[in-house]
Amino acid sequence: MSGLVVVARAADPERVVQSLDDLPDAGGISFRTARRALLTFQKQEIDLRIAPPDEFGTVLFTSTGPADHVAAVLGRRGRRLSASEADVYEHAGFTYLPPELRDRPDALELAAERVTPPLVVQRDIRGDLHMHTTASDGQDSLETMVRAAAALGYEYVAITDHSEHSAAARTVAPHELERQHDDIRALRERHPEIAILHGIEVDILADGSLDCPETLLSRLDIVLASLHDSHGHDRARLTERCLRAIRHPLVSIVTHPSNQLVGSRPGYDMDYGRIYEAAAATGTILEIDGAPSHLDLDSERARAAVQAGVMLSIDSDCHRAAALGRQMQFGVGTARRAGVMTSQVANTRPLPDLRRILARKRGPSC
Repeated sequence: MSGLVVVARAADPERVVQSLDDLPDAGGISFRTARRALLTFQKQEIDLRIAPPDEFGTVLFTSTGPADHVAAVLGRRGRRLSASEADVYEHAGFTYLPPELRDRPDALELAAERVTPPLVVQRDIRGDLHMHTTASDGQDSLETMVRAAAALGYEYVAITDHSEHSAAARTVAPHELERQHDDIRALRERHPEIAILHGIEVDILADGSLDCPETLLSRLDIVLASLHDSHGHDRARLTERCLRAIRHPLVSIVTHPSNQLVGSRPGYDMDYGRIYEAAAATGTILEIDGAPSHLDLDSERARAAVQAGVMLSIDSDCHRAAALGRQMQFGVGTARRAGVMTSQVANTRPLPDLRRILARKRGPSC
């Protein structure tokens, strides 16, 4: 089977399959029936399946769902064809289960409960709390990033450039952060349609301290802390560095906690159970990072975090304005695969509620 399966709906599937010969960029059709074709498009093999409207739901469900789940559901409903996936589940005596949850071990139990979990969706996101500008290693200016966030309909946005000793190509020194504070204050007057929070993505250093003076961090609206360099530390030392940042009263969010790089680095080996416990106890938010290179927390760890009572944020970690919406979409998709609900995500809250969440972390309890 090909790596990419595409299911489409058409009144005349055979005519659609025949029309594939006219695609200018298609690299050839290796297999074809009246309703299916294997073709190469931009060097990617695509398994294209065309269904008439009254069968689309069944074809989509059986073509894209996990094999065990598909077999279990179809075993309850027989060979009846359906126009929608919701009908497939209904005819089997289940409630519709979003695709992101179908490979979970408890998928059938969830569907049998007849109540679909209210998973977070992109329109629930009220603001992006992690992005970079040309002040550090971003490609676009402060104002360009703010305008792009406003165009997405966000209520608020946080500007969080890299701290001085980050391995990023460019970073923000303390005196430059002061100047950025003045720039943001001026920008707030020009863009009253969106609240602009001033923050920083501060490195967690080798000893667990933060790469920025506390007097400066205390003036910021939000502080993100990140492990960007393992310094060769083992599981225990990496865990303690992360825990020290989590327990710091000025740290709002720990971003991409494992610092995985998709396809090249699996992420740090840490005691995540202790990390989730500490984050829940201190009110520290853990991030699902939508950057394609991170997608971290991944779905398995994000699921464990919310089960431990941790509040999450879903952010783009964007370095250019054009990708803000797309990277947020990746983050939301990761959260949905984890079963994360809207209520478990800090940046689905209105700005006053978000400010209260951030303020509680800075209180005497931490």
